[in-house]
Amino acid sequence: MAVNLAELSLPQLEGLKGQLEQETEFLTSSIGQLKVVQTKYVEAKDSLGMYVPGSLNDVDHVLVDVGTGYYVEKNVEDTKSFFKRKIDFLTKQIEKIQPALQEKHAMKQAVMEVMNVKLQQLHSQQNAQSGTSKA
Repeated sequence: MAVNLAELSLPQLEGLKGQLEQETEFLTSSIGQLKVVQTKYVEAKDSLGMYVPGSLNDVDHVLVDVGTGYYVEKNVEDTKSFFKRKIDFLTKQIEKIQPALQEKHAMKQAVMEVMNVKLQQLHSQQNAQSGTSKA
């Protein structure tokens, strides 16, 4: 059901604008959180090839934090694959959210434009009424 913004009253438009601002903030925050997690996976994947002085008993296996405090022992290739899957998943999630965020921004802009037009019309009417009442 599509709503014609011009048919809404100023309070309704203000309410819609507030709702769109909340949704925009939520989506922006979600994308930010996904990017933080994605960066951590990229850094973890990159650190698999890092060389540091020292001696290791087993260079073929690593402990991987799979979430909620659980660690799993995996070989290096499986770990690289695990991190790649996680990074790809997060990238897809960001790509899904981005269009919704852009749509909310566009809707908010449209609401603000209609509000401005209505406010100008209201202001013009008030000026016209005050002009005729002084005469």
